[in-house]
Amino acid sequence: MSETKDIWKEKLYETTNPLIQVENVDLNYQAAGGQVRALSNINFNIYRGEFVCVLGPSGCGKSTLLKILAGFLPPSSGQVRLEGEEIKGTDWKRGVVFQNPPLFEWYSVRNNINFGPRMRKIAKDQYGPEVEEYIKKVGLEEFADKKVYELSGGMKQRVSIARALVNHPEILLMDEPFGALDAFTRETMQSLIRNIWWQSGKTIFFITHDVEEALLLGSRILVLSRHPGELVEDLEVHFSRKIVEEEVENIQFSEKFYEYREQLLTLIHRQYDH
Repeated sequence: MSETKDIWKEKLYETTNPLIQVENVDLNYQAAGGQVRALSNINFNIYRGEFVCVLGPSGCGKSTLLKILAGFLPPSSGQVRLEGEEIKGTDWKRGVVFQNPPLFEWYSVRNNINFGPRMRKIAKDQYGPEVEEYIKKVGLEEFADKKVYELSGGMKQRVSIARALVNHPEILLMDEPFGALDAFTRETMQSLIRNIWWQSGKTIFFITHDVEEALLLGSRILVLSRHPGELVEDLEVHFSRKIVEEEVENIQFSEKFYEYREQLLTLIHRQYDH
């Protein structure tokens, strides 16, 4: 096992110092009929090196929870802390990737990726080599000078991921990033982000509506109930690790994968019956 994997394992199983602490979080918003509770009494920790996937019925507050972690929304009550400090607003320590990447369409791939370091006034000789490294990691060497509007949807997501990672965030927050992609591109992007996670030890928080995607990517799966969202399951899984560490292929056809899939589907479908 390589040194990189050893470091990753140490991070994955670190249990003493949470990277993110979510404590007693509620989120209320004002609607036409009065105040509505979107999230209710959410409690969990995220540890370094984890790939946390979040599942739940439509409208259960998955994206709202991500926005709270990103600092876009303050919780109505409760606290979210990064390395012990309360999250108040956005900063580079939390990179965000959306389903529809908010890229600068008339900028080149390279200038989109280096936008963050440039805005933070980092010297070009410092960020330049890293930008080129991330262009290579996401497989866009041949497209580095192309304008973003010339790219396919999958390529745009590659740019978005590289742009987030080049800032060295403590955690990468991804809100259904592959939901709009065709099946083949989606599978390719899943493989890309799984390998980046494995090689870098980066902590990832990933919203999805797809149970199989959560099982193929996550080291841990959180399930939210129907509206208002409450945490109803916190499940450790190992399929993603087996894919990259043991090079197991077609793991989604294994009996164990099928068991977990049915368990999660049953739990989510049960939410619609309440």
